[in-house]
Amino acid sequence: MGKIYDTVIVGGGPAGMTAAVYALRNGKSVMVIEKSVFGGQIVNSPKVENIPGFESISGEEFGDMMLNQVMKQGGEVLFDEVRKLEKTAEGISVICDLSEPVTGKTIILATGTKHRHLGLEKEEDLIGKGIHFCAVCDGNFYQGKTVVMVGGGNSAFVEANLLADIADKVIMLQDMPFFTADQKLQEQLFKKGNVEKHVNTKVTEYLTEDGKLCGVAYLENGEPKTVSCDGVFLAVGMVPDNQAFADVARIDERGYFISDEYGLTETENVFVAGDCRTKTLRQVATACSDGANAAIKACEYLNKNAL
Repeated sequence: MGKIYDTVIVGGGPAGMTAAVYALRNGKSVMVIEKSVFGGQIVNSPKVENIPGFESISGEEFGDMMLNQVMKQGGEVLFDEVRKLEKTAEGISVICDLSEPVTGKTIILATGTKHRHLGLEKEEDLIGKGIHFCAVCDGNFYQGKTVVMVGGGNSAFVEANLLADIADKVIMLQDMPFFTADQKLQEQLFKKGNVEKHVNTKVTEYLTEDGKLCGVAYLENGEPKTVSCDGVFLAVGMVPDNQAFADVARIDERGYFISDEYGLTETENVFVAGDCRTKTLRQVATACSDGANAAIKACEYLNKNAL
């Protein structure tokens, strides 16, 4: 049998990495399993200004700092996707896609969220081929071209600010009567001369020509319209992906783990943290708080049961 860890953390975003730090500082052995990139969704943000202690930092740099901190304190990390959890006599076996199962006496699920799609025809086929979620990753493909940004919150404006410095034109489509992004972000974007804005819109169709994206159809105040573009970036929110763990941690009708700030679940040695759980505010600061709380509760469980 392989090593049995005091805590196995599923997810390497701010919640998971904070949980790792707190567990390690309490003398526990820790394995963090991440399927994509350590740092989570924030890695795609070119400039972050709401993390305490940093006037400004890139998401990628912040992710690297969290990873280095965990590893320097003795934490182990694994790149893989977790498929399910199975209870065993030793604790809980974490079944991964590619690696051998990893066993933990406690589990912290910090699975985060994934990008929400519009659910329109042709969408899945066009993702990565005209439809994108990350301006840092894919913005350079649209040098001197026209792009549509669907969304009106902070994430949409951060992405659009970057795109406006690359593309010839950025068209903002928001489905609400107003943009919800912070005023500072709106001022930064709208002072640029190549940004067109529309509210009360609903994208209804991706337009293609010879299989390639060439525009979108939308309703604006109920009136059908179309616009030509070379690419579409979606920033319409995030959704959880927790169904694989529903047998050990209850989820609500939207797919979020049902838990308070302490991360407790109906399974005594399984805890949840971060954007994947029911909560009001999903920000880096609250994710870190969740990670700390869940780790402390996991350590309390381990100490109480002398594990």
